[in-house]
Amino acid sequence: MNDPWQKKWNERYSQKAYAFGTEPNVFLKEQLDELNPGSILFAAEGEGRNAIYAATNAWESHAFDISEEGQKKAFHLAKSHDVSLDYRLGQLPDLGYKENSFDAVGLIYAHFPAEIKSEYHQIIGNLVKKGGHIILEAFGKNHLPYREANPKVGGPRNLESLFSIEEIRSDFHDFEAIILEETEIELSEGAYHNGKGSVIRFVGRKR
Repeated sequence: MNDPWQKKWNERYSQKAYAFGTEPNVFLKEQLDELNPGSILFAAEGEGRNAIYAATNAWESHAFDISEEGQKKAFHLAKSHDVSLDYRLGQLPDLGYKENSFDAVGLIYAHFPAEIKSEYHQIIGNLVKKGGHIILEAFGKNHLPYREANPKVGGPRNLESLFSIEEIRSDFHDFEAIILEETEIELSEGAYHNGKGSVIRFVGRKR
């Protein structure tokens, strides 16, 4: 698991400041506040800001990532909010999650490497209970010009790691799309998400 991808995120999360801040993503918060609390899994959760928000609002919060440094900071944040968090380290297929075990999954800027992205999405879809939800916000295929104009907005540099509406529809074909759009938003999340960007937003309910 000691690969360049893991090294990149360990280096970013080893800084004292929280890379994307400690407040939850705005879209995630809005959508989560509409749901009845249950069990939720956050993919590629990094330093834990979204999982901790869920935990402070009566959700049974789970998370995974490949970064030990991200996990450390997530546990620190959980302790400061007096909540608990089940946070696993490693690659998704190896983490032992059971199918149909979560009421919701949060995919907030969970930009997996392009070669495993669809596989991970399909695994994640199978983890959600019937009637459960996926909440996703991530950079879309139209984002690259925004990144070129303003590197501070962040996001992958390669088109293959970005998202399209068609890809989301295909990867999560067992879900009814409540929201599925690519839209321009203004980001203000820590040091690495600042400025205008083009994002995919998806809320799906499992059929």
